[in-house]
Amino acid sequence: MNFLKNLFSGAGAPQEDVLYVYVQPKMCKEVVKVRIDMKNQLSREDDDSGYFVRKTARGQRCPFAAEMLLRFDGNRRLIEQIIENGTFVTEAEYRALYGDEDDA
Repeated sequence: MNFLKNLFSGAGAPQEDVLYVYVQPKMCKEVVKVRIDMKNQLSREDDDSGYFVRKTARGQRCPFAAEMLLRFDGNRRLIEQIIENGTFVTEAEYRALYGDEDDA
């Protein structure tokens, strides 16, 4: 069964090219693991000072979405996180809720 999962999920990006952000949309108990591809999903700031990405996260059992804006410096290091209609959750809090299951 893992063969089929691996076949259809693709190889994916190496871990250093991926950032995971954990978000709990407002009025939801569910925490969503959001994957950001650091090579392909970041957009350049207009003034060339760094990068940014906008993401929307919605849980499977919750109709409400959280909107995120993440800003990065020129070396693609996270420098600012802004969220509307939700809260950021740490990886440790996410793992405490869901264990080590990988649902991304």
